[in-house]
Amino acid sequence: METVGIIAFLFFLIFATLATVATVRTVRAVKRQVVKGTAQARRVVEDNRIRARRYTVPGTGGELARLRLELRTSLDSTYRALESGRAADASLSEAAALLARLDGHARELDAELKSLEREPDRGRIAERLPQLAERTHRITHSADTLRWAAQDRARHFADDDLAALGRDIATEAGALRHWEKAEEKPEKPDRWGQPRLGTSGE
Repeated sequence: METVGIIAFLFFLIFATLATVATVRTVRAVKRQVVKGTAQARRVVEDNRIRARRYTVPGTGGELARLRLELRTSLDSTYRALESGRAADASLSEAAALLARLDGHARELDAELKSLEREPDRGRIAERLPQLAERTHRITHSADTLRWAAQDRARHFADDDLAALGRDIATEAGALRHWEKAEEKPEKPDRWGQPRLGTSGE
């Protein structure tokens, strides 16, 4: 009986441990989802605020918002393009790594633009705007280049696959109509150059 009790106790410990591990993993997964959802919600709110400033705040304030909106739109579009293609094309992993590095520069610039929104000296903002606009253009151009290359690559592969599929279909269609080749095959002429007549034993 003692042996049975020990075995039952060991099973209980095993199940309790597994239940604890499963609970901890579930809690962590839920926390990650909550954090992710919160970050996405904050991002949506921030994007809407920037978009509103772009069209409602005149002068340098509106220009700062325009640069931030341009920066975010370009990076987000490129990120979505690479993520959607990576499942089918592993070669895009290197492009995604480069985009991650570029995103670091974009975040630094976005933070700098955001801080200038609270700068009371409009003259200082106007003085720095050309350099900030040039940095924004360099980052967005790099992001756009990656996105366009990924789109061209996907279109090229799609065209190649469609062409190969067309050739395969044409070959299969010809095989399915095998009788047409037999019907179109001309009769061999005899040695006098005349078509052979039926040889029925005459």
